[in-house]
Amino acid sequence: MDKLNIAIVIVSNTRTFETDKSGKILTDLIGKEGHTIKEYTIVPDNIYEIRLIFSKYISDKDIDVIISSGGTGITGSDGTPEAVSVLLDKEIDGFGEMFRSISYQKIKTSSLQTRALAGVANSTFIFVLPGSVDACKTAWSEIISHQLNSTTKPCNLVMLMPRLKE
Repeated sequence: MDKLNIAIVIVSNTRTFETDKSGKILTDLIGKEGHTIKEYTIVPDNIYEIRLIFSKYISDKDIDVIISSGGTGITGSDGTPEAVSVLLDKEIDGFGEMFRSISYQKIKTSSLQTRALAGVANSTFIFVLPGSVDACKTAWSEIISHQLNSTTKPCNLVMLMPRLKE
């Protein structure tokens, strides 16, 4: 299995490194798979600050994947999808659809309130997740870890990496 360099971005106006549980669970889960956490940051739920940090990581050749948590709801302060979607070269529509379908099994119709999404920008895979610990566990364990594993058949995102620059 290929080991990837991953950046974690927590979008929150209230969390700190001491109080952030979603980033900690992502760090643990990713580490267990053998991937490297290259960056772990907390950014306020401000569209321009989110775009700034994502742009930094998208342009960093040492970052293969960005996983964010937070800001995917529908309240006035939730702006991560708006911040990130304009940076994507291509959206991976199936991720959001699959995430909501899996979430429905746990939280029923409340799953419609998330605007989780994924895509690729400058050969960097991006996953935008809700801020809850359970959502991060679900997204990683049920979808992302399999797609970032080069042994997943019949296909996975890792096998596409060399072709992203075509």
